[in-house]
Amino acid sequence: MLQARDVTFDWSSLPAHWIPGDPFSTHVLNVLHLLLPAGEEWFVDVFTEALPLIHDESLREDVVGFIGQEAVHSHAHQGVLDHLRERGLDPTPFTDQMHWMFGRLLGPRPLTGLRAENYLVERLAVIAAIEHVTAFLGDWVLGADGLDRAGTDPVMLDLLRWHGAEEVEHRSVAYDVLRYFDPGETRRIRTQLLVAPVLLWLWIRGARFLMATDPELAHAPASARRPHMSDWLAASRRGTMPGPVGIARRMSRYFRRSYHPSQEGSTAQAVHYLATSPAALGALR
Repeated sequence: MLQARDVTFDWSSLPAHWIPGDPFSTHVLNVLHLLLPAGEEWFVDVFTEALPLIHDESLREDVVGFIGQEAVHSHAHQGVLDHLRERGLDPTPFTDQMHWMFGRLLGPRPLTGLRAENYLVERLAVIAAIEHVTAFLGDWVLGADGLDRAGTDPVMLDLLRWHGAEEVEHRSVAYDVLRYFDPGETRRIRTQLLVAPVLLWLWIRGARFLMATDPELAHAPASARRPHMSDWLAASRRGTMPGPVGIARRMSRYFRRSYHPSQEGSTAQAVHYLATSPAALGALR
């Protein structure tokens, strides 16, 4: 059974570039903190709306566990945003847009009957599409030895791996909920064709925003304050980021008729990390 772990993190000693000497990888991964608080609050709202309509008891239990985990994730990443603000990097211009997108553009609408149910299932399809991405990114970060070799701040690394492990742990829930309401292929595949480029666009915008507003880079040359494709390729070779070929390969799996999220990552690996994570162990105590 999925369980929410009430983790806490101490950011008081987090350096601005928590991958030493690598502001690019730091900020590309920092985009997670920009997207996830608003996004995961929205996940919780949509699944809470769907829960009374689910009559399969096993799936209901999974949804309750998913809701609990996502609520904690949102809170944990918000803590990083608060720390960035204290260090002089105000994320509000970007995060306000994320709250508008999830809260207004994809938020509640005054619909009834079949139109209301269809709107709910459309949003569940969006969540299933996003959860595919978070599952394979979670699997990547659990095995990303390059982050250890680069000397990544241990508290941030624990946040990323704790979150990644829980994403792997609950990777099938959103897909199973979508299948419960719509067992067909058309909506699932059509939605990912829309979601994937939007996610890529948001990630690029987020990285550009963070590098342009990073006070530590204020006096750097203009070229050093912008992300470049060459930076991504170099970071993937160092192992501090997943590479474009690997991301494209794993993204493409979603479009197979035989796809199931259980194919992404290892529950055993995720559970093993959660049994050793400093934050998860602290939650147990």
